[in-house]
Amino acid sequence: MKIYLDNCCLNRPFDDQSQIRIRLESEAKLKIQDDIRAGRFQLVWSYILDLENDNNPYDERRKQIEEWKIHSVIDVQENAEILSKSKYLIDKGMRKLDALHIACAIFSKCDYFLTTDDKVLKKDNLVTELKIVDPFFFIKETEK
Repeated sequence: MKIYLDNCCLNRPFDDQSQIRIRLESEAKLKIQDDIRAGRFQLVWSYILDLENDNNPYDERRKQIEEWKIHSVIDVQENAEILSKSKYLIDKGMRKLDALHIACAIFSKCDYFLTTDDKVLKKDNLVTELKIVDPFFFIKETEK
């Protein structure tokens, strides 16, 4: 099963852990990373993840996230199909970077797009090619 974790998801363990939702999503994200290392899931990476991570002002966070690229099975690069799909999503009200992330996940035939961004989660009805969920929901759904 191929999965794509967006920048919000990758950064979740660095967020304020005093909120229960953030703690649960962080733990779920760490479990997902363990499953990626164990070969249970295939991680997809993209040029948009590189772009966003390169702009991360926190050196330690940027380095730790960057290290996950080596665990990916695909490193998606910009192409006309991705740009076309992202334009469609933008036209439907999605923010540009989110649309590009999702277009990369669709292009690489991911089964799931994982995010902690509520604005993206609320736009899941725009996409039929994959499931858009938060890490906690993903764990609940795949641990059946």
